[in-house]
Amino acid sequence: MRLPLPPDVREMLVVRRYVATGRGSVRRYLRLLGGGFIVLLSDRQVVRFGRSLARDARRISDDDLKLLLDNEWRSRLTAAWLIGMDRRTRFRDQLGGMLLESQGSYAAGGYCFALARFGEDDDASILSAYLDRYLMQPDCEYQQTKAMGALLHLDDQRGTNHAARFLVPDGPWARSAMCDRDLAEQKQYIGELCAFADACMSGRPEQWLPRRQRFVDRVRH
Repeated sequence: MRLPLPPDVREMLVVRRYVATGRGSVRRYLRLLGGGFIVLLSDRQVVRFGRSLARDARRISDDDLKLLLDNEWRSRLTAAWLIGMDRRTRFRDQLGGMLLESQGSYAAGGYCFALARFGEDDDASILSAYLDRYLMQPDCEYQQTKAMGALLHLDDQRGTNHAARFLVPDGPWARSAMCDRDLAEQKQYIGELCAFADACMSGRPEQWLPRRQRFVDRVRH
C-alpha cells in the first residue's frame, strides 16, 4: 500500500510538476507572467509550450489546483492559467474572490485570463466588481488594464455592454491612473490569449501561429 506524502513534500512535487516545469532558468510561470510568450517565443517554442500547457490543464486534479491556489503568486498564476485553459468554471467563485481581494497582483493577470476564457455573464460581473473597487484608488495600480481588456473581450464575444459605464467621458476610466493605456490593444491581447487556449486545447496550436504573427506585427508597428 502506498503511504500518503507529507503535505510539504506533496506541495513541492506539485509545484515542480506544474509551476516550475521547463528548461534552464525560464520556467513555466515566467513564460505565463504578463503573457510575454506571445511575442517572445519562436513558432517552434510556442507550439511546444502550448502543447505542454494543454496537456497539464487536462491532467491536473482539482485537489492539486486547490493546493496551488493556496500557495504564493507563482503557483496561483499557473493554477489560474490551467483552470482557464480547461474551462473549469467550478473555480470561478474562488478566482473571483482572489481577484477582488488582489491576492498577489502578479497572479491577477491569470485570474483575468481565466474569467475571459470562461466567457459568461457571471465573469463579466466579477470583472466589473473588481473595476468598481480599484479604478478609483490611484495607489492600487494592480491589473485594471487586463481586467478592462477582459471585460471588453467578453462584451465583444457576447454582444453585451458591461464596459460602457466605465468608459463614459469623465467616467471611472478617464479619472483613473490607467487612463492613458491603450484599451484596444488590451482587448486584442486578451483575445489572443483566448485564441491560443482554444487552439491548444483542440490539439492544433500551430493553427494559431498566423493569427499570432498578425498580432505581433500590429504591436510592433
